[in-house]
Amino acid sequence: MPTEQRIVSDKKIGGGKIGGGGAAPAEEAEAPAKKGKKKLLLLVVIGAVLGLAAGAYFFLFAPSGEEGAEGEAAAEVVEEPVELGEVLTVEPISINLAEGHYLRLGLALQLTATAVEPLPDPSVALDKAIALYSGRPMAEVNDGAKREELKAELTRQLAETYPDAIAAVYLTTYVTQ
Repeated sequence: MPTEQRIVSDKKIGGGKIGGGGAAPAEEAEAPAKKGKKKLLLLVVIGAVLGLAAGAYFFLFAPSGEEGAEGEAAAEVVEEPVELGEVLTVEPISINLAEGHYLRLGLALQLTATAVEPLPDPSVALDKAIALYSGRPMAEVNDGAKREELKAELTRQLAETYPDAIAAVYLTTYVTQ
């Protein structure tokens, strides 16, 4: 009986390209591994740089604990908590602005718990609002920061008119056209 001689090869059968040569599959396997390592290294470096930048930002620009504590203590001394009472709703009105525009403004007055009868007259609040907003340019009235300034000014005027009665003014309607 004849014996067969078998030769075992290092290459896998069917593992390469059709018509491909000997060393090409080994080089292709190394290339993706190198690219993967480069990507990983790049991501680690970018993460480290972003982490250092965030740490530097918080270290340089964040308030320290001592300054924050002093600021909070000063705020506590200046502002005393006010017990809030009922909310007095004022019907919306239209106020003429500059250049033919108008503002539809609705208010709600937050009264203090110590507000006594008679309650503040809403017509006085409307009169103060008309005097404050009337004739202003629409761009000024639409600016968010200026809107808060005007609201603070209206609150201040009403607090002077009705001392110890009004805690805050809320804008319930604010539409410009």
